[in-house]
Amino acid sequence: MTTAGTTLVIGATGTTGSRTAAQLAAGGHRVKAASRRGTPVADAEPVPFDWHAPDTHASALDGVDRVYLIPPVGDSEAAAVMLPFLRQARSLGVRRAVLLSSSAIPAGGPAVGTVHQALPGLFQEWAVLRPSWFMQNFTGAHAHGRSIRDEGTICTATGRGRVAFVDAEDIAAVAVRALTDERAPDTDLVLTGPEALSHDDIARIMTEVTGRSVVHRRLTYEQMRDRLTAEIPVEFAALLADMDRAIAAGAEDRVTDAVQRLTGRAPRSFRALLEAETRCGG
Repeated sequence: MTTAGTTLVIGATGTTGSRTAAQLAAGGHRVKAASRRGTPVADAEPVPFDWHAPDTHASALDGVDRVYLIPPVGDSEAAAVMLPFLRQARSLGVRRAVLLSSSAIPAGGPAVGTVHQALPGLFQEWAVLRPSWFMQNFTGAHAHGRSIRDEGTICTATGRGRVAFVDAEDIAAVAVRALTDERAPDTDLVLTGPEALSHDDIARIMTEVTGRSVVHRRLTYEQMRDRLTAEIPVEFAALLADMDRAIAAGAEDRVTDAVQRLTGRAPRSFRALLEAETRCGG
């Protein structure tokens, strides 16, 4: 059973935000789609929103009773802007908050981990989604997707480490249930795909499905950090390189049943996603 209400989706043009807004709207739920430019999203009310522009916050929260939270990208001090917003949201009548975090960041961990830790004390109804790495990283605008298209390579410091990569559509489906079910999960949920794969496996599957050679180039931690620093701040680059090093040590080598439990269906495999995107010309 689901409940009525209006959901503010922050980051509504992003990988999971766009899918969450679309799935909510398709299910007949009222949605305010928040982005820095207030970009229109089908069947949702577009609203301008910027984490670093507090004057956009109150109008975005007007009439809202639940919120899907995507942290500011690449901000190692996310809590400094998110916690005041969440206190404001609670004061304006928001009763349920669903936060997008990461399987690599526990409650009390760096960046969004501080927000995760604070969420149960701010809202009676809540959930923290902790997905593994997105499958769309290899097909979209992510650095991996770009290097695959430009060079036929995936560069990581993960070695032979495995990750149960998850489809962003499955993350969105869980977010919709967490936002709209009569009872909120009131816990954190580690979301994975159906199987743990190394980046060597990813390269092999991409080669088999697309017919184009893709190889995994194994870098050291330092090489990965320096490669990332060319595009993002050095502190965030070091954090991401540390995550690769953790993957190499086995930190992400796990499969959970959270997608199945929350949505009632099995998560999509990477091969199935890639075959679907290839058929569609993606």
